[in-house]
Amino acid sequence: MKKKYGVLALALVAALTLSACGAKDEPEAANKKVQTITVGTGTQFPNVCFLDENGKLTGYDVELVKEIDKRLPGYKFKFKTMDFSNLLVSLGAGKVDIVAHQMEKSKEREKKFLFNDVAYNNFPLQLTVLDSNNSINGTKDLAGKRVITSATSNGALVLKKINEEQGNNFEIAYEGQGSNDAANQLKTGRADATISTPFAVDFQNKTSPIKEKVVGDVLSNAKVYFMLGKNETKLSKDVDKALQSIIDDGTLKKLSEKWLGADYSKEQY
Repeated sequence: MKKKYGVLALALVAALTLSACGAKDEPEAANKKVQTITVGTGTQFPNVCFLDENGKLTGYDVELVKEIDKRLPGYKFKFKTMDFSNLLVSLGAGKVDIVAHQMEKSKEREKKFLFNDVAYNNFPLQLTVLDSNNSINGTKDLAGKRVITSATSNGALVLKKINEEQGNNFEIAYEGQGSNDAANQLKTGRADATISTPFAVDFQNKTSPIKEKVVGDVLSNAKVYFMLGKNETKLSKDVDKALQSIIDDGTLKKLSEKWLGADYSKEQY
């Protein structure tokens, strides 16, 4: 009988020991399941992804990703900054897993990359001129003018379409890599207009001596999404789930009002 109890006691001790080890190792095992996601973004998009006066990366897209990170414990999001022109190259090469930079859908982009389903912003583009310019009030006033934009932006596609509809009666030029090149070209008279958003113009006017204004109707009111690698379907769904909760509880609206000056989570007209 004593031998039987001795065997039972040894079994109980072994079970307790294994249980204790399992409890101790559980956090470590859980940590191993956390997937690190590299987020590609820029540093020169006013109010969206930029460096503040202390050199800290912040803005609407950046703070939204941080909020998503809080709601997805299975992931750890880290940022990798670069020039806008390198974002899609890096995504295609697998150097980043997701791009956060107010990206709009296009047929070309959808062939190569995956977009999440839930839009997180509405991106209104309008003609933008110097504040002192009263001769351009809409696209019909662009005849014979020079309009500058970024070659890789959706604004370039919008301008190209408008120009074709108007018989190609204005010139489209592309800005250089220099800081605030479009605004500088407006100031020096090398360009007559550009295309931008009200929130970018607002930031420009608060931080630069070159004052601008948006004119005319909203030319494009596209929705913006995160861009991911073609195989990142699970990540895309998880991001959508977190994003929907951010929309439903009003957090997205607050972020938009804070960083963009209005609620751009809904369409602008």
